[in-house]
Amino acid sequence: MPATVTDPAWTGVVLAGGRSSRMGRDKAGLPWHGKPLLHHMAYLLREAGASHVAVSGDYPELDGIPDTERDLGPLGGIAGVAAALPDGPLLIVPVDMPMIAAPLLATLATSDARCACYRDHMLPLRLQLDARLRDWLPEALRLPPNRRSLRALHAAQDGVFLPLPEHAAAQLDNLNTPEQWQEAAR
Repeated sequence: MPATVTDPAWTGVVLAGGRSSRMGRDKAGLPWHGKPLLHHMAYLLREAGASHVAVSGDYPELDGIPDTERDLGPLGGIAGVAAALPDGPLLIVPVDMPMIAAPLLATLATSDARCACYRDHMLPLRLQLDARLRDWLPEALRLPPNRRSLRALHAAQDGVFLPLPEHAAAQLDNLNTPEQWQEAAR
């Protein structure tokens, strides 16, 4: 269900700072129903009720927030966003999840939990941006790569798992390879 005027304002964040190495080209610019994938994901966040949409990645035309350090994965992107945005609820989506529907995003965004995601899926992620998160991120970015994860973030921020409606599982598919892209674009 879309957010209502009584819901607190929240910011949508599109994670688009990765290398897209499995795709072989920048996923953010891939065409999805006539527009770049990055624009589609920003549109979905607005449709779900985001009061503002930020982009984690070097996209000046969309006021993108470049990662302060490269190759730190999603946590690196979240750290960059945390340094640039004010406190408040965030809903973080990857750029490569175009089949998700706005109502599924809105349900997650308006959760009362400090940190929440759907069971068996770390993204999309509802996350409270505040001093506690900002204090944890620098420490987390120094962890070895196998421990620097969204799962670690979820645990450290008292994350909860929301049940995913059975009909919605395919909405959370990531499109990481040309083969996955071609299959989804049919």
